[in-house]
Amino acid sequence: MSASTYGSLFTFTTWGESHGPAIGCVVDGVPPQVVLSESDIQQFLDRRKPGQNRFTTQRQEEDKVKILSGVFEGRTTGTPVSLLIENTDARSKDYSEIKDKYRPGHADFTYDAKYGFRDYRGGGRSSARETASRVAAGGVARKVLQSRLGDGIAIRAGVVQVGPHKINRDNWDWKAAAENQFFTPDAAIIPVWEEFLDKTRKAGSSAGAVVEVVASGFPAGLGAPLADKLDADLAKAMMGINAVKGVEIGAGFASVEMGGEVNSDQIRIEDGKPKFLSNNAGGILGGISTGQDIVVRIAFKPTSSILTPMLTINNQMEETEIVTKGRHDPCVGLRGAPVAEAMMALVLCDHLLRHIAQTAK
Repeated sequence: MSASTYGSLFTFTTWGESHGPAIGCVVDGVPPQVVLSESDIQQFLDRRKPGQNRFTTQRQEEDKVKILSGVFEGRTTGTPVSLLIENTDARSKDYSEIKDKYRPGHADFTYDAKYGFRDYRGGGRSSARETASRVAAGGVARKVLQSRLGDGIAIRAGVVQVGPHKINRDNWDWKAAAENQFFTPDAAIIPVWEEFLDKTRKAGSSAGAVVEVVASGFPAGLGAPLADKLDADLAKAMMGINAVKGVEIGAGFASVEMGGEVNSDQIRIEDGKPKFLSNNAGGILGGISTGQDIVVRIAFKPTSSILTPMLTINNQMEETEIVTKGRHDPCVGLRGAPVAEAMMALVLCDHLLRHIAQTAK
């Protein structure tokens, strides 16, 4: 079992390796007659693709998506939607010098320990290159969500911290996040991050980042108690993103410092509808959505491929050193925003369709 499939009713399976001929995914459970074209998906891939500025890997991939099945005359047919993205700028020779060494912070050692064999070309399946497939699948999920819930929904993500430097939340502007290369809602922090990342890269090091993803306009009632909690599925999906080492929902770890009277989101009635006075729960209570914004933050570790010599071992269990050459993001979290949005869309689409199937609403 390759464990490459997410979801229950609405599922997606990714395939392919970083330096293989192509990557892609199969999205199943897509309802029929949803309007879908390659351009609907491409807009999200364009935001994630590498080589767009000096703070991302300089690997030049167009990431052009092709729909191979499941769509006829511009509408989904109800059968699996298969998507293809060709790899056009892989440089496997960059990794030939380290094929027998285990890169610290990477999955090299663990893949070898599990399978007795690994694809050393850019990490194979463990490469962040695989996330392009998730973003493509997320584009399909967004169209399904829009077809069922209308244009009032939004799924947006922004980078809120790079290294030790956090944004000023008073400056929050989603329009800015959609227009700048850092995907940040605080445009004023950009010069600080630029200076910090330039120094980090020149030092042969890397930096981590925190991404916040928010889903707005979704109804109360999505999710289920216990084994199929919405927040549990979101946590699994976000932790499944390459380089993510932490997930929090709503107030998250900060709730530990709150009293119950502060952390509990009190409720009033406004215009005949429930109105929560705060959102420390991140839009989810008891595993079920409240109708508020669904808020998730994820922590990306510093990129493990760096130019600083590191202590490691090889596959003969001999001690050695390693310098990882090639084209790598100095802060992989910067391109994490589109991926986080995709995973949010995929989980919410799965839960929405499950909710409709169970309640007929």
